[in-house]
Amino acid sequence: MLLQVFRRWRAALQTPWSAVLLHDQVLRRLAQTVPSLVVQIGIAAVPHLPAAAGTVVRNVAVALTVLHGVRVLMALLDALHEAHAASARPRSIKSYVQLGKLVLMMLGTVVIVAALIDRSPLILLSGLGAMSAVLMLVFKDTILSFTAGVHLASNDMLRVGDWIEMPQVGADGDVVDIALHTVKVQNWDKTITSIPTWRLMSESYRNWRGMSESGGRRIKRVLRLDTASVRFLDDSEVRRLARIALLAPYLEGKQREVLDTNAALRTRLGEQAAEPANLRRLTNLGTFRAYVQAYLHAHPGIHQGMTLMVRTLEPTSEGVPLELYCFTATTAWVRYEGIQGDIFDHLLAILPEFGLRPYQSPSGSDIRLGLQGRAHPLAQA
Repeated sequence: MLLQVFRRWRAALQTPWSAVLLHDQVLRRLAQTVPSLVVQIGIAAVPHLPAAAGTVVRNVAVALTVLHGVRVLMALLDALHEAHAASARPRSIKSYVQLGKLVLMMLGTVVIVAALIDRSPLILLSGLGAMSAVLMLVFKDTILSFTAGVHLASNDMLRVGDWIEMPQVGADGDVVDIALHTVKVQNWDKTITSIPTWRLMSESYRNWRGMSESGGRRIKRVLRLDTASVRFLDDSEVRRLARIALLAPYLEGKQREVLDTNAALRTRLGEQAAEPANLRRLTNLGTFRAYVQAYLHAHPGIHQGMTLMVRTLEPTSEGVPLELYCFTATTAWVRYEGIQGDIFDHLLAILPEFGLRPYQSPSGSDIRLGLQGRAHPLAQA
């Protein structure tokens, strides 16, 4: 009858705290304390009961009352955790709930034992003080994990749903659970990695939450070009490339700058200006770099509010590295890989328009065809 009344009261209140305090599990366990309370209070009214028997029955009733009271408080903590999880808040309180349960069980055990032996709980607690060194050793991992959990929560270093990467324990995926002793990570291959909570404070890991919240994911990839294909552009090639819409503004301004510079050089050098090495000219690599920059600025899948840069790195035995550094306008993995693939597909296909070739190490078939004297790009080179 009381359960029905409390349920109707909870439905009428419709408040967050009423859903916690009047949770069904809390009410059920609270109702279970009634029989032991009745026995505990009413045992003295039983006639002709020996004093020793009355004491034993009362002590057992007190112990059961404490046991049910602890279970009520634990159900209350579970209801609080359930309400917090349903509110979709980023920080998990599961570690605090588990620690609270552990403290309740320890205190409840002390009080129950004290009630059964008819002694004050303070006597047992004073004895536990002498066992503090043993308790510290037994609960070492619990203490370390709780301290780490407090630091993680207070500094907002980890949330459920974060993508973290911790190679030393084989974790690379989403955080699905943050408990007192372990943090569970679901890897991209759908396996589960359990990490001790204290290791997240003592060791380094990478959290990709900043990338997810920024709205952009970085592309940092190198396109290696054949060094032998880098050269100057002649006038006909400049005119042909000027018809490309993305390059027209760049070449218009660059040609004007080159003409002004060369005019000043002819005035200063006189006849020596006839030597091509003394004049300023455009290169196919520099023009291609400008094209890639303009192409990325015009691409709808590239985030224009973040760093966007195209640069050439130090030439190596594997050619001239042309690095693209930019961010996509989405953080979704499949969409990100699609945008990145489309960009490099286009750049590889348009290289011949600039007289450039991608670097590729010769394979066994390339060397064999070259030795046989067939018409092959490697043999011609």
